[in-house]
Amino acid sequence: MPTIHNQIELMEQISRIGLLPLLDSGIAGYSAEAMADADCRYTLLPDGGWDWPLWKWKGPVLADGSCVYGKFFAGKAGFVSREWWPDFCNHRRHTHPAPAEGSVEEAILLTLAEQCSLITRELRAACGFTGRGMRSRFDAYVTRLEMGCRIVTADFVYPVDKHNREYGWGWSLLTTPEQLMGREACRCAHTPQESYSILCDHLRRLLPSASEQQIARLLK
Repeated sequence: MPTIHNQIELMEQISRIGLLPLLDSGIAGYSAEAMADADCRYTLLPDGGWDWPLWKWKGPVLADGSCVYGKFFAGKAGFVSREWWPDFCNHRRHTHPAPAEGSVEEAILLTLAEQCSLITRELRAACGFTGRGMRSRFDAYVTRLEMGCRIVTADFVYPVDKHNREYGWGWSLLTTPEQLMGREACRCAHTPQESYSILCDHLRRLLPSASEQQIARLLK
């Protein structure tokens, strides 16, 4: 896999391979983190701060509109190119059916549909998850919806200090893929089974040393 040195090369890599986990995927060398040059990885600074160019590229990469980002790979974040999104979404929505009527997941999606997009903490509050210990419960619901390709991250929002400088890890600005890209982008001409076979064949070619179990886990 080519080494990634900058934001442009990250975008090119996502476009080239189609599906790219951000961090460790369980398959050696297969993540943006593993492909990044050493200078682009997480570094602790002497003043106690940190620098992580790869992390900071996520927002600008999404702004380009050529890929989708969310917790897609075993509950971990990653990118899917617009080219591969229809088959990926088609397969995942088949294996992760639409939320049941009256469920928490349905309430989350209805809230997003009404508001178009919300950062995670705003969505959590809008859905009434404000009590002690509610954050982790709510995050688990959102992760399941992301794994089912029903919620994606549209951008990242950062707080600013008194000097108007951004800081921290940033908050995910959540939305639905239909709102982000339009309904047509989520339609696929293949059956879910065909989409799964197409995705498996693609990953086998891309990752010849990966086992069938590893590939299945990525797509589960």
